[in-house]
Order: sequence, then structure tokens, then C-alpha cells
Amino acid sequence: MSGALSLQGRVALVTGASGGLGAAYAIALAEAGADVAVHDRTPVDETCERVRALGRRALALSGDITDPQVPERLVHETLGGLGALDIVVNNAGTIRRAPAVETADEDWLAVLDVNLSAVFRMCRAAGRPMLAQRRGKIVNVASLLAFQGGILVPAYAASKGGVAQLTKALANEWAGKGVNVNAVAPGYVRTANTAPLQADPVRNKAIVDRIPAGRWAEPSDIAGAVVFLSSSAADYVHGHVLVVDGGWMGR
Repeated sequence: MSGALSLQGRVALVTGASGGLGAAYAIALAEAGADVAVHDRTPVDETCERVRALGRRALALSGDITDPQVPERLVHETLGGLGALDIVVNNAGTIRRAPAVETADEDWLAVLDVNLSAVFRMCRAAGRPMLAQRRGKIVNVASLLAFQGGILVPAYAASKGGVAQLTKALANEWAGKGVNVNAVAPGYVRTANTAPLQADPVRNKAIVDRIPAGRWAEPSDIAGAVVFLSSSAADYVHGHVLVVDGGWMGR
């Protein structure tokens, strides 16, 4: 890839990249020219192999993203292993489904810890070297439920709304210092997290009928937006939550 969308010579770190959306983001960044540090709870050799098959360097990182010490370590290991840090994609996430009155405190806290608190810690950890070098791209992963309440996922909706507002707050602080903070908000994507919805014939039909594109997204459908927000083509984009939903929000 050439021109403003090229990531040649850049180094990216993607969290939660063993499969699904995270793996798709890592591969797309590599296809655009970036070397990629690939994180998940356990080492993600398969995604790394796919990055290397594209002629890019890959670094396997592991750790519990909710451990307050891990984000700083991931940034340090990326800088040490790949020599730079230009892009961070905060993809790691989780979901727990239950009616609000049946949602246990431990489930509420677990979802917010992964989806929001860990995102803040990763942004803070990556922000330090990026601000020092006066350049960097942070792409957070929000959701349609940053705008809508969803059904039976109160903690997930709250966490993704928080990601959208965190993205804007950090952009307000860092835009003038060379660091772009933006987010993508995927619609309904075929991943392990949405498997229960895909398997429910009533909910699946209701979802597809609402999407103007007439289908669920594949992880690769979202990856192009991540590449754009990670590239020089988005140098004047700050604090934006880019919806990639097959037209759902326009319905």
C-alpha cells in the first residue's frame, strides 16, 4: 500500500488479537505495511505467523489486560522488541448477557474492567511515549451500543459508551500534541461474542432485517476503518467515533 494510507515503517500494538476482530485488525495493519505486536491473554502464534507471512515483523505479547501493571509492560515490550510504538488498537473486550436485575456485581465490574478501565490504562501507557515523540495513533474499539442501549447487556452498553467519551476526552488533551485518539464502532459482526445472537433465529432475523446492507459484518469489514484511523490520511481526525455498521444507525 502506498500514499497516505500506507503504514510502512510503523509499529502497531493490537490487544485481544488471537482471533475475530483483533486478528483482522492485526492482519490489515500488516497488509498496510506495519510491524505488529500481537497481544492476548496467552501468546498468539497463529496471528503472528500470518503477520510474518506478509513480510512484516511480529511480536507475541501476553497478559491479563485487567492487571493494572500489564498495559505499561505491553508498551515497554513493544518498544523493546520492535523499536517503536506508533499505533495502538484497544480491541480486547468481553460481554456478559443477562437482564439488569439479574446482573451480578461481579459481572458488571468484570465487563467494565476489561472494556473501559483497561482501555484507559492502555491509552495512558501508550500516551506517554507518543506524547514525548509528538506523534501516534490510538484507535479504541467502541460499538453501536455506545449510541444505543442494546438488549440484556447493560454493562457492555455502559462500557462502550464510556469508551466513546474517553476517546473524546483524550483527543481534547492530546490533539494539539500530535497524538490522534479515535474509535471505531462496529455494528453486528460475526465473532465468538455474538454467537448466541447468530444462533437465535428470532434475534438473528430481527438484526439482519434492520441492517440496510442485509448481512452481518465480517471482521475484515471493520479492519479498513482501523487502518484509515491509524494512517496519515486521518491526521486531522480527532475524537471521532467512526460507525461501521452496514447502515444500521441510518435506519
